[in-house]
Amino acid sequence: MKNVLIYLIVFILICFIVPAMLTKRTVSTGVQENNSSDAQDNQTIQKNEEVVYEYNKYGTINLLHKKTGEVEQVNIDEYLCNVVSAEMPADYEIEALKAQAIVARTYTIYKILNKKHENADICDDSTCCQAWISKDDRLARWEESKRESNWQKICDAVNDTKGKIITYNNVPINAFFHSNSGGITEIPVNVWGGTGYPYLQSVETSGEDAYTQYSSEVVLKQEELLEKLKEKYSDISIDFSNEDDIKILEYTEGNRIKTIKFGNHEVSGVEVRSLLGLRSANFEVIREGDSIKFSVKGYGHGVGMSQTGADSLAKQGKNADEIIKHFYKDVEIKEVNLI
Repeated sequence: MKNVLIYLIVFILICFIVPAMLTKRTVSTGVQENNSSDAQDNQTIQKNEEVVYEYNKYGTINLLHKKTGEVEQVNIDEYLCNVVSAEMPADYEIEALKAQAIVARTYTIYKILNKKHENADICDDSTCCQAWISKDDRLARWEESKRESNWQKICDAVNDTKGKIITYNNVPINAFFHSNSGGITEIPVNVWGGTGYPYLQSVETSGEDAYTQYSSEVVLKQEELLEKLKEKYSDISIDFSNEDDIKILEYTEGNRIKTIKFGNHEVSGVEVRSLLGLRSANFEVIREGDSIKFSVKGYGHGVGMSQTGADSLAKQGKNADEIIKHFYKDVEIKEVNLI
């Protein structure tokens, strides 16, 4: 009897309970597979969707073309594609280009808020505002095989950072930038005077010596040097036989020449850079017979973000936000709609 009961229980297990368990497992697996498929479909949809950033303000700007005097109303991000393509080489790392896009957008909005042009927000002259080049002119200067990919890369950098600006105390900063810092940036008071900005400090960046913009030189005959200095100081007199008649007197925080003596005048490094056509105020003076050689480090005023420095940091694995916070101290990167 006991054996019959055991056989009966085994029979019930085989016929009813085991199939039910198998059915449940199969259904459960099927649901998981369907959910996985739905998730993949959702990811595909999200990936293919274009994220549209809506500017509450600053979506369009009035751009002054200096040569013609024409004022053109343009979409800010279309304008920035032209700016970034004029300001930074397309073969730089994408994170460096993104940093340049954020810096250029910030600089643009700063100019809008601190209006300089009566009938426009900003102009296309790099000596006044920031560089700008038309798409056609930019494409024509690139190798034909790289034109479309270069333009797309630059516009991707602008569009991937839509609406992003740099702020200090919730206000857009004066986002200065330059080509190459020579390894260390400068504070603005040493270039333009005034009180400066707390977010623009002297910072070091490794890797800038790998770029052609890092070093240059200008060699002048003694008579040529004297003539160039006389453009500003008509009464200047230099005794070239006296070693102390050309002497560096003081350096800035950024290792640039603050003051240099030329004969009977003490001249700022910034003035020397301008008068002699040097790429930077970071220079050494070397006597070579009847010539004077100015051995220069860096390219530009040295304030704010170094473009080669940004590319070097990107090559070291830094992203755009990290690059920006390296060059601008105690800043935040915000959506322009939130300021």
